[in-house]
Amino acid sequence: MGFDSVNVDHPVNREGQATITGPAADLTGSSQKQDWNRSLVVLDPRELFRECLIQSIPGQRIQMHVFGAASMQEWKGVQEHHPPLAAILFNAGGRRFTDQTVVNEVTHLVSDFRSVPVAVLADSEDVTDLLKALDCGVRGYIPTSVGIDVCIEAINLAIAGGTFVPASGLLAFRQALDGKVSEPNRISAMFTPRQVAVAKALRQGKPNKIIAYELNKCEGTVKVHVRSIMKKLKATNRTEVAYKINGLAGSDARLS
Repeated sequence: MGFDSVNVDHPVNREGQATITGPAADLTGSSQKQDWNRSLVVLDPRELFRECLIQSIPGQRIQMHVFGAASMQEWKGVQEHHPPLAAILFNAGGRRFTDQTVVNEVTHLVSDFRSVPVAVLADSEDVTDLLKALDCGVRGYIPTSVGIDVCIEAINLAIAGGTFVPASGLLAFRQALDGKVSEPNRISAMFTPRQVAVAKALRQGKPNKIIAYELNKCEGTVKVHVRSIMKKLKATNRTEVAYKINGLAGSDARLS
């Protein structure tokens, strides 16, 4: 995988396009002279996802250079040629922190860059993944269900010394601490509020188009929620989802 970088000194050119520079970019050149002396590196082995992120972030006027690398090892090989790191964004994608490989990778990343905050971008919103990520020492757990503006604010919070966690994770964690074990609360603890609404509609046998209309969401967003619900329930189809939701909701099948 190649090494990517974005010149945020001039985020857009006259045609309104982001200015992209390659791995041989000279950061001491006249076009790079600026007040910013920090870097954000996006770690993701998937080149398309990595390039999309590094092009999106400068568009939000983050005040630092943004680079992309396929791995921590790749970044270590070139870091001395670039401004010091302010933060690391590790894109876990669909990988879970129930996978020891992911845990080891993030733990080593945090350990190797002790003074640099590490934020994780992940598809999973399960409280188990959130807690394990925090145990690894990350300073931000950002679900991919949020927008790029929230992602950037989470990174800025980590740089400022704070820790970002999604509201859905805090809600589930609070319910677990409160010992609310009734069946409807098990559903609330398992899913985000949006996923609960989608799950309720799935239990009623509604298609994605109707669910999107009733929840005022685009159909693509509903599909993402449906996939997340199926993954959490380990269901292979919508009928199995409805069956398992009924089981969680109890005999009266009510969702809180």
